[in-house]
Amino acid sequence: MGAYADTYQRSLDDSDGFWLAAAAAIDWSRPPARALDSANAPLYRWFPDGELNTSYNALDRHVAQGRGEQTALIWDSPVTGTVTRYSYAELRDEVARFAGALRSLGVGKGDRVIIYLPMVPEAAIAMLGCARIGAVHSVVFGGFAPKELAARIEDAKPKVIVAASCGIEPTRIVEYKPIIDEALAATTHQPDKVVVLQREAARAELSARDIDWADLVPGATPADPVPVAATDPLYILYTSGTTGKPKGVVRDTGGHAVALAWSMGAVYDIQPGDVWWTASDVGWVVGHSYIVYAPLLIGATTVLYEGKPVGTPDAGAFWRVISDHGVQALFTAPTALRAIKKVDPDAAELAKYDLSKFRTLFLAGERLDPETYHWASKVLGTPVIDHWWQTETGWPIAANPRGLEPMPVKPGSATKPVPGWNVEILDQSGDPLPAGQEGAIAIKLPLPPGSLPTLWGDDARFIEAYLSRYEGYYLTGDSGYLDEDGYLFVMGRTDDVINVAGHRLSTGSMEAVLAAHPAVAECAVIGVRDQLKGQLPRGFVVLKSGVDIPEERLREELVAAVRRDIGPVAAFRDVSVVDALPKTRSGKILRKTMRGIADGRDEPVPSTIEDPGVLDALRTILRG
Repeated sequence: MGAYADTYQRSLDDSDGFWLAAAAAIDWSRPPARALDSANAPLYRWFPDGELNTSYNALDRHVAQGRGEQTALIWDSPVTGTVTRYSYAELRDEVARFAGALRSLGVGKGDRVIIYLPMVPEAAIAMLGCARIGAVHSVVFGGFAPKELAARIEDAKPKVIVAASCGIEPTRIVEYKPIIDEALAATTHQPDKVVVLQREAARAELSARDIDWADLVPGATPADPVPVAATDPLYILYTSGTTGKPKGVVRDTGGHAVALAWSMGAVYDIQPGDVWWTASDVGWVVGHSYIVYAPLLIGATTVLYEGKPVGTPDAGAFWRVISDHGVQALFTAPTALRAIKKVDPDAAELAKYDLSKFRTLFLAGERLDPETYHWASKVLGTPVIDHWWQTETGWPIAANPRGLEPMPVKPGSATKPVPGWNVEILDQSGDPLPAGQEGAIAIKLPLPPGSLPTLWGDDARFIEAYLSRYEGYYLTGDSGYLDEDGYLFVMGRTDDVINVAGHRLSTGSMEAVLAAHPAVAECAVIGVRDQLKGQLPRGFVVLKSGVDIPEERLREELVAAVRRDIGPVAAFRDVSVVDALPKTRSGKILRKTMRGIADGRDEPVPSTIEDPGVLDALRTILRG
C-alpha cells in the first residue's frame, strides 16, 4: 500500500492509536492517555483526560525552542499602505498583554468574548489572548449587520466585546461602532465592556461602557497561559445563512490543536519556517483554522492580508503578495482565480513578479470548475489542489495530501478522503451507493478530532441538524460521488440537486459544462419551478473581459454543450448573460438567494453580500 492508503486505513482501523500518535506534536500540561471518549455517543469527545493551552502551543513553545526571532505574522494592508512583521517573541508578548487586559476586566476561564474586528493583527492577538486565559472567543465577521450581530450576542452572552472603530475596504469605510450600538439596543444580554480599537480612518465616539484599546492594553500585566481541559471549548463560530436562533459551532481545544497541526504537514506540506498565506477573513472558519491557528501551531509564518486581493485594475495583487513575502503556498477560493482570469485572462500581470518560491495553490470554499483549474495550472506552472471541508468540520474532509503522498489531480474532484474521515455516498434510504453514482455525502461516526463536538448550548439541535438523517452518520448537506479510484467529486449542496420530470440532476454538473466555454468567466445554475416538469435549470454566466460574442450565439452553444455532456434529460434551455453574480464577501455565490428570487419569495438581502445591487438585476431577469 502507498503512504496515503496505509495512513488512511490506519486512521480508521486504529483511530485511538493514530490520533494519540498525532497528539505527540502538541505540548500538553497533562498528556492524554485516551484518544476517543464514546461514553455519551453520538456526542463524542477527544482526549478527555488531556490538558493544554492553545496560545502556549502557538507561541510560547516556539520561543522556548529558540525560534523567538522568527517571523510569526506578516500584516499586509494595501488599504492603509502598511506592512508590519511580528516575530514569535513579539506576538507572544502582545498576546500576553491583551490576555492580561481581558483579565483586568474580569474575563476568566469559560467566559465568552465576541471579537468584531477587520483584518488587523489585533484580531489574531484577541483570539490568541482569549485562548491564553481559557476564555471562549466568538469572532463575528467585521461589518456584519446589527441584526446578525445581536443574535450572536444574545446566544453567546459575552462578558466583553472587542471591536474596531471601522473597517477599511478599497472603496469605502465601514463604521463598526454604530452597528454595535444598534445591536446592543436590541439585546437583553449586555456585556460589561466594549473594547474599541480606534483607527484613524474613522474614530468612534466612546460611551461610558466603552474603553479604548490604547488606554487598556499597553499597560496591562501580561498573563501566563492557563491550562484547560482538551474537551473545553476554544471558540464558537456561528454559521452564516441560518434563520432564527443561529447555530454556534463549537470547537474544542485539544482535538482542534492536534488535527490542525497534523493537517499542516500531511495535507498542505507546510513545515516550521515556511511562509503560508490564506487569503480569507478571520470571520470565517478558514481564517480561524489557517490564518491564525494551524500555521502558528507548527511554527510557520502566516500572512494576514487586509484588502480585497483581486479587482480592477490591480489584477496582480495576489502575485505581489506572494512575491514580496516569499509565500510558498496560497489557500484561497476559486472565485478569486475567476476574478483574476476575468480581468487578466492572459495573466500578463504575473510576469511582473518573482514567484520562484511559490510551490502550491490550494483552493476550497466552493466547487472548482475544470476551466479555472486548467487556467491556474497553466499560468502558475505549479500544482493546483482542490480540497473540501466545512465550517463544522474545521479542517479538510477530502484533499490531495501533499505531505503524505501527492496524487494525480483529477479536475473537478476534491481528491480523496483525508485520514480520519470515513466518507460514504448514501442513497435516500441510507444505503451506500457504488462508485460513480451520485448521492448524499455522509461521514461515518465518530468524526475525527477538530470537528464540531456539538452546537453551543444545544446538544439536541446538533443531533437533529447533523446526525438524525442517517443513523450513525454525519450528514454534510452536500451531494457527490466517489469514482472507481476513490476520488471524491463534490457536486454541490443537496439543495442544488434538482428534480426534472423525475430525474435528479446536479446543477454543479451543468455549471462545469458552462464554465468550460472559452467565453465564460464564471457561472451559476439554479432550479426554477415549472408546472410541467417540476423544476427546470436556469443558467447565468459572466463573460471574460474583452470577449465579444453575440448573446444568442453564446446561448445556443451553451445549451448544445449541456445537451451533449449531460443529455436532453437536463432540459437546459435558458441561460442569461449578467454583469456579476451575487456573492458573499468570502466569494461564495448566493444560490439559495437566487432560488428564492426565482420562486417569487421576498428574500432578505443577506448581510454578507458583497454588492446588493447585483440582486436587483437578477430580479429583473427572473421576474421580467
